[in-house]
Amino acid sequence: MSSGSRLAEPDTPLDPAVPAAGTEASCGHPDGVHATARIRATYNGRVTTLPQLRSDGPFHLRRMRTGGRAATVGIIGAMSAPLGGDRLALDITAEDRAELEVTTAAATLALRGPTTAPATYDVRLTAGEHACLRWLPQPLISAAGSNLRQTCTVNLAATSRLLLREEQILGRADEEPGHLVSRIRVHHAGRLLLDQHTAYGDPAPGWDGPSVLDGHRAVGQLLVVKPDLDVSRAPVLLREGIKDGCAVLAPLAGGPALLATAVAPASSALRELLDEALGHALATAGR
Repeated sequence: MSSGSRLAEPDTPLDPAVPAAGTEASCGHPDGVHATARIRATYNGRVTTLPQLRSDGPFHLRRMRTGGRAATVGIIGAMSAPLGGDRLALDITAEDRAELEVTTAAATLALRGPTTAPATYDVRLTAGEHACLRWLPQPLISAAGSNLRQTCTVNLAATSRLLLREEQILGRADEEPGHLVSRIRVHHAGRLLLDQHTAYGDPAPGWDGPSVLDGHRAVGQLLVVKPDLDVSRAPVLLREGIKDGCAVLAPLAGGPALLATAVAPASSALRELLDEALGHALATAGR
């Protein structure tokens, strides 16, 4: 999130018995920020409305002007986050037939902070029947000395649509990255569709080797889930052998879904690759 003054912790006491994965557990450090922002979108028969738009901690939520029936929410950073020891979460729901897009105003910068304890940043996405949910944040930057556990948990109904893009930049200019552990877990119609776990930066073994990033410092994923996707195609390799990175777009077993994974030397090249993969994915179905 963008830089700013640290806010005070909420007055409501936190239950230390709640697991850390839920992001609301106490980290045992007085400087850790605990915050959960919530977005809920519903369809009223004409347009998508936002009956719940709850900002918290570093997350300032703002509805953006759009045309048509969709709603768009921008997340503006109200403080520097995540720092070591923080427990941050976003809970985003598009109910039946709602169309919701959520993005961030700037890149999220993971920093070391006052403690070496890991920070957690959990995103929970839910889409109902015939709903459309687009999660399109700006990149996450893993700065030197940071320690972050990031998760994205998605629950989709059988007829819902999802566009998810996540980008990680490993280190700022001329610096080594921190330690970043990321997991994406997606359920579609009650069945597991994707469970991807990655770890970058020391002490993760082999993360910078030729079989993983091969010296690249930008990595990203693009997931498209649509009922009318053609998933019978073979995987598509984009820009094979090009020094500006490459990506592969492949169908996922068990669902109408395509996953692109890309690596690149910089964020601009990474975004170009993911945009190219999205173009290939949308060519198989109506937009």
